[in-house]
Formats: sequence, structure tokens, C-alpha cells
Amino acid sequence: MMDEKKMHPESLMMSYGYKPSLSEGAIKCPIFQTSTFVFNSAMEGKRFFELAYGLRQPDQNEEPGLIYSRLNNPDLEILENRLCLWDGAEDCAVFESGMSAISTALMEFMQPGDLLLYSRPVYGGTDHFINHFLKKLNIESVGFYATDTFETIIEKVNASGRADRLTMIHIETPANPTNALIDIELCARIKAHFSTPEKDVFLSVDNTYMGPLWQHPLKHGADLVLYSATKYIGGHSDVIAGACLGSKALIQRVKGLRTFLGNMAGPWNGWLLMRSLETLKVRMEEQARNARFVAEFLRNHPKVEKVYYLGFIDEQGTAIEQAIYHRQYSSAGAMISFDIRGGEKEAFAFLDSLKLIKLAVSLGGTESLAEHPQTMTHADVPGHEKELMFISERLIRLSVGVEHPDDIIADIKQALEIA
Repeated sequence: MMDEKKMHPESLMMSYGYKPSLSEGAIKCPIFQTSTFVFNSAMEGKRFFELAYGLRQPDQNEEPGLIYSRLNNPDLEILENRLCLWDGAEDCAVFESGMSAISTALMEFMQPGDLLLYSRPVYGGTDHFINHFLKKLNIESVGFYATDTFETIIEKVNASGRADRLTMIHIETPANPTNALIDIELCARIKAHFSTPEKDVFLSVDNTYMGPLWQHPLKHGADLVLYSATKYIGGHSDVIAGACLGSKALIQRVKGLRTFLGNMAGPWNGWLLMRSLETLKVRMEEQARNARFVAEFLRNHPKVEKVYYLGFIDEQGTAIEQAIYHRQYSSAGAMISFDIRGGEKEAFAFLDSLKLIKLAVSLGGTESLAEHPQTMTHADVPGHEKELMFISERLIRLSVGVEHPDDIIADIKQALEIA
């Protein structure tokens, strides 16, 4: 008899957590488009609510009962169970967007007066949330860079005057948009340095750039792994969603706040994401293969000054970067940034001349996309800070899709000739 526990995640994406016998034998999970669920008895309803609100511990093998789609829904629960398989997580919470996953996690584990340590650069929306919204809650932040050492980061935290209030470390690796590598295990050491018997420091990792396939932060000491599920998990640029994974205890807290903020994913989005998980591996592997061809073309082109691509780490990176790459990643991924020779004028001319590749933000979809981080996704980051993070007017970000690599390269070539 085959044991599901020994199967690969890609083999389980079509069936895990779903019983066709409960849905008229349908081979695919139906869309449970309902707001509420009927109880078989008043006592059953009472027990379901006791469990949902933590008023009692579950009995052995007892699963939470269906109550209301803001709390739970079959499409959401099956999706969360399947996402856990990729990261080896105990539990998962799916949201209506990546930012709702990030903001809910940060707000659940932090309170006024606390300190957040975070890596730079991060996604522009995350940067804004940290440096504008959290400040309204009197939550201060300290940023650090991929080149900072353990000692340097410790000094930055101590210099803040709030070292005793450090509550969370939030990192994004590889960094958006430069592919800078942050050492998860180093951050776990920093977390251990500032944790006390009375207070744990939590480490969260935005893994959007690598998707669930190419990096598994929980295995390197992270407490939470976060995704914009809009990207590789959704993969078709037709759904907005987010996810947070970790231990049952931590995700129970995240789900508790999600219930009261009401930012859970709905059944339709849950169903769309389940559909996408079935092809996650084949899509991402093709995108990574295409990215290698594109990166090789770019670094040999006279109008390209520098290429930011993880596949070149062994040739161009430092010994530390190489060590991080080989420890944390199983692929170079499908995200490439490059500096075009010139400035904004040349970058815009290139972007405006693309035909097959679309000028749009987002990433991880089946189609190739290009954008200008300095004036688009990271427009809100102060100018002097963008310079420190190599987000210049020359920088162009590419998300490589599943088109034929010859056609992607031909489009880039003709656009560079015009630029």
C-alpha cells in the first residue's frame, strides 16, 4: 500500500486532503460558494464554536467543524493543507493578498513600543507598511543590508535604544528587485541572541521570489514563511492572494487575527489556487530554464552594464554569497534584473519597445513581464536609500515566463537595439 507521507508534493497536489465521496464523486474539489454551514445539532454547533475560539482543546483526531466562511471553508482548508506539503509546515493561513498576509503577521506578533528588524530592500508595499503604518502604532524599525555582518546588525539594534523590545525580524530573500541574498541562518542567530526566557523573537521570511519550490525557510530557522500567492503559486496573473505558514501554535494566532480582520481568501480564490498548484513545479522549472538563457544573453550584450542573476553567483559573487546560495537554494530562480547603459531615458525606451514581454508589475506568472523598480514598485522608497540598494534609474526587472526562450530573447534584443 502506498504511503502519502512518502510521496513528493507534486504527486499530491491533485488529491491531498480531498475526499470525492463527500462531493458526489467529483474528481476535483467543488467551489463551496456559501457564507455559512448547517449544524447537525445545537450541541455540534456549540462544540464547533468552543474549538474555534479556543475555549477547549480538541479531542484526539478531532478536526475543526465548518461554521462560517470567514472562519473556514473546504476550499480554503484543502488549499492550506496542500501548501503545507511544499514547505514542510504544520499549518497555513491563506489571505486575500500577499500584503494582507504580511501585515496580519506583523500586527499579530508586535505591539506599540516594539522594534522590528528588517532586511533591505524589500517589496515596496512592505517597505511602506513598515515605515509609515507601523510608525503610527509606535512600532519602530531598523533596516540592514545583505552585506552587513552579524556584529554590525547587533550594533544597529543596540543603537536603536529598543534592543530589549525587539520582537520580530522580517526578511525578504532574494531581495526584490536586486536578488541580494540574506542569510536566514544568520538571522536565526540574531533572533536567538535577543530572545529571552520571557520573550521570543520571531523570524519571518518573505519567500515570494523563490516560491514554495526553490527555498524552504522553515528548514533554516525561520518561524514564519510568507508568500504573495499571486505570484508563482497562482502563476497565471488572474488571482490576488497571500499565505503565511509555520507551526500550529503560531498560525493559530495568525488565523485568530485573520478572523477578526476578515481578510481570508474566499472559496473562488481558494479553488483557483488549488488548480494552479497542480502545475506549480512544471511551470517554475520551465521559467527557471528560460531565465538561464535570458541571463546569458543579457550579460554578453554591449548595452547591458550589469546583470543581477543568482545563476552567476559562483562566477561573480563573494565567498559568503556563494555559501548562502548553495545552502538555501535549489535553483537560481526566474527573476533577473539588469542595469542598462544610460539612465531613465534608455530604460524607458527599452520598456516601451517590448512586444512579447509586457510592461507590468508583478512576477511569477506564465507570461514574461518587465518593469522599472525605481519609478514603479519601489517609487515610495527615499532616493538616497534606493542608491544604497542599487535601485537606480538604469535598473530593469524581468520576470521570465514560459514562452519559448528564443522568442523572449528576440524581443529583448530588438528592444535593446532601439534603446
